[in-house]
Amino acid sequence: MSITTDDFKITGTFSIENTPTNIELELTAKKKVKKIEKTSVKLGKLQDKMYANNRYGVLICIQGMDTSGKDSLIREVFKNFNARGVVVHSFKTPTPNELDHDYLWRHYIALPERGKFSVFNRSHYENVLVTRVHPEYLLNENLPGIEKVKDITEGFWEERFKQINSFEKHIAQNGTIVLKFFLHLSKEEQRQRLLRRLEKEERYWKFSAGDLDERDLWGKYQKYYEEAINKTSTNHAPWYAIPADDKETARLLVAKAILNELKKYDFQEPEVNEDVLDNIALYRVKLLNEKPGNK
Repeated sequence: MSITTDDFKITGTFSIENTPTNIELELTAKKKVKKIEKTSVKLGKLQDKMYANNRYGVLICIQGMDTSGKDSLIREVFKNFNARGVVVHSFKTPTPNELDHDYLWRHYIALPERGKFSVFNRSHYENVLVTRVHPEYLLNENLPGIEKVKDITEGFWEERFKQINSFEKHIAQNGTIVLKFFLHLSKEEQRQRLLRRLEKEERYWKFSAGDLDERDLWGKYQKYYEEAINKTSTNHAPWYAIPADDKETARLLVAKAILNELKKYDFQEPEVNEDVLDNIALYRVKLLNEKPGNK
């Protein structure tokens, strides 16, 4: 199967129910792993050019239901990067300090420097997903005009979508390439993954009773994911719906999608100073003739 970015990019109306959670790539698991490795190496080399170019940063947002494979995908896709070239941020429940700022503040300060990648393991979209399913969480933000859950109207959420779109447009216009991935997992596959966490003692720590509580709200999450993606997939910050029932397939699709998008940019390395070029031979001779151990 030929993989192209456009196969998974949301450019029209997104229907979560009609989008597959699994696709057949006609590749063995071993071949998928090899392709992931090769693509990861290419991405790492591309990031080196980006670093020298010093004009763009890349923001990768990874969203998905519990057990959708976010952590392992990030590990495998970005493992061949120079350590200085990629920073992963896992956004959990906001801290008291974060709640003393607007909801986008902690995401602003985690944006990538020019030449680097920031990967958001969960992202600013939690503010129109988790808080939508659990609107009582919004009361912790101490927002003007929001005293109780009944004060949270549909208009409030519409404004949040506009704010998120403005945020992404602003950073894109200032050199941040924004790519967003929804790991689309089936409810049955989540059930199997949760069961596997309970089969071996060394996996118990991954399981939380809260996982089952959130699973009971599956329908709500699916509804709000669909709405969020439809309202925020733009040319400057597109969403990709990635079939996630098979982890190797999801990793390969994400890696390929990132690579295909970044190939559209011409990351030219800076020109070498003419004085350096004119004296390359002299510098080499000087270094070659230097005696070992000289201080």
